[in-house]
Amino acid sequence: MDMQFRHFEVYRKPGEFAGWPANYGLWSWGDETVAVFARGKLGPKEEIHELNHNFPFVPWQARSLDGGLSWTSEPFSGHVPGGRSLSADEHLSFDLKVRPHLSIDDDFRGLDDPIDFHDDETIVMCARTDVCGDAMSWFYVSRDRALTWRGPYRFTGLDLPISARTDIVALGTDDALFLLGTSKYDGSEGRVFCARTRDGGRNFAIQGFLDAAPAGYSIMPASTMRSGGAILTLTRCMGTGCDKGWIEAFASTDHGKTWTAKGSIVDTGSNGNPPALVSLAGMLVLVYGYRDPPFSIRMRASSDQGRTWSAETIIRCDGGTPDLGYARVVKTGEGSILAVYYFNDGSGAERYIAASAITLTRD
Repeated sequence: MDMQFRHFEVYRKPGEFAGWPANYGLWSWGDETVAVFARGKLGPKEEIHELNHNFPFVPWQARSLDGGLSWTSEPFSGHVPGGRSLSADEHLSFDLKVRPHLSIDDDFRGLDDPIDFHDDETIVMCARTDVCGDAMSWFYVSRDRALTWRGPYRFTGLDLPISARTDIVALGTDDALFLLGTSKYDGSEGRVFCARTRDGGRNFAIQGFLDAAPAGYSIMPASTMRSGGAILTLTRCMGTGCDKGWIEAFASTDHGKTWTAKGSIVDTGSNGNPPALVSLAGMLVLVYGYRDPPFSIRMRASSDQGRTWSAETIIRCDGGTPDLGYARVVKTGEGSILAVYYFNDGSGAERYIAASAITLTRD
């Protein structure tokens, strides 16, 4: 298989830390694409990140009208609970965390119209406070290509801590599975469970857990429906006392009630990185960040619905530090995809949002 790569800057400003598209979302309608991410400030160097814990991480978005070649930035129009950061409490000092400032009555709304999960113009984005403990999550809905966002809406019916990223498998017009994170029994991050709504997002019920008690953590799912109706979910994993991460596969043939572990797909380097998954021309394409030298964005492909995977391909390996990745990926054409992720040119340099257009042709 031949591949061509082109790289672009989506959003970049000196002194800023722009990051983590995987925590927010990426959507595409032909040549129009919208990415949502977070904007903060650079700070002292840590094990992975160089960010300022005393400055909020506000949601922001960028839009392309030419398939990812050029981008314009715009504010996120949705209501942010607590009026502070979104999906970034773990990176903030206590005074800036959202969780202590949430008001159930003031911040959350009742879902006005049920979600049509088969409507290409309707998109859903999940958000959260923290990644462990008593984390709380919600979701937004846009019906005009992210120009406006309605919500936030609660996951009504789910009585457990939720640390949500956006991972949804549509089963019908009003019927969908949401793959979500929750705390382990000791309150630490992370295990993944499957929730189902049958009424367009008004109510949810737990279907099942992928791994009820992972030794380390299993978080940040990326899912797709295989031909025949089975669900394939990939998660970001770390073991106990291990500084190397990997991506692991799970499968369900009963709409998320029970899951079978299918083993590790690929290593992702120190501290790990989440999977981004898209279907393209009968293949599945997996994109992820790699946090050991050479710091890079990489991919693998599967032509048999995720049962086996190709050798690793490096999309780019010019990262300056391990502080990169958290990709999202969308299909942009019959043989092309667009991956959006955060990146950097070296220690002390701004973190920015970048994109890679990938064209695949079969031999």
